[in-house]
Amino acid sequence: MIHPTAIIDPDARIADDVRVGPYCVIGAGVEIGPGCELKHHVSIQGPSRIGSHNRFFPFCSIGDEPQDKKFHGEASRLEIGDHNTIREYVTINRGTEDGGGVTRIGSHNWIMAYVHIAHDCILGDNIIMSNVASLAGHVEVHDHAILSGFAKVHQFCRIGAHAFAGMNSDINKDVAPYVTVAQDPRSAMAIPRGINSTGLSRRGFTSDQIRQIKQAYKLLFRSGLPLNEARDAIAELAREETTLNLLVEFIDSSSRSLLKPPRDASVTGSR
Repeated sequence: MIHPTAIIDPDARIADDVRVGPYCVIGAGVEIGPGCELKHHVSIQGPSRIGSHNRFFPFCSIGDEPQDKKFHGEASRLEIGDHNTIREYVTINRGTEDGGGVTRIGSHNWIMAYVHIAHDCILGDNIIMSNVASLAGHVEVHDHAILSGFAKVHQFCRIGAHAFAGMNSDINKDVAPYVTVAQDPRSAMAIPRGINSTGLSRRGFTSDQIRQIKQAYKLLFRSGLPLNEARDAIAELAREETTLNLLVEFIDSSSRSLLKPPRDASVTGSR
């Protein structure tokens, strides 16, 4: 299962059935669970803990030191769950002391070529990151979110569950759950463009649930209400439709504020 040209540190712990291709390098403190495959020219440095049935494609760099000038070799780690696909030239860095010391990737994620995931990022499950999408440090991406090609997320921002970021989106604030954002040529930043109705439908949300989420979107972004009043109105709707609790909780925990449309914009449409 291990190609003779692979270099594996004696301190690494690798399940018996892991496939390690030509010219891979596995460093000290790396743990790799059963069913994983490293194609060729894959570098995994530790401390890193890799779950089961993950696939790493050529020339990806996993678990190396964070790109942070404040990092001086202190203990930090990378944790990756199960059944992830990590394509060519992806870079995923370990955490830093300022961010809790860990970068964490969940399970069943599809991470395409040239994606960068910086130190202290936390990713949930069933996420898609398309080619060259990039996360700065301390970013959170919640379950079922999709980042299209060349999307870029500022440090400390959060991408809510089931959100969709269009191609070339520049994101400098939190993206609320269920919301689609796309680049605005006037501001050179991403703005909300409706809800991710197509994605929600594909994931089994009912037509009534999607209608309620659209109503919540209108309260949040098109009613003119202050954020606290819009939040309270959505919380009232959530008494009947519990899927909206996710949106209320996200608003309550936001520290960077939400990505919003320009004041003079009439933002319509949904995905």
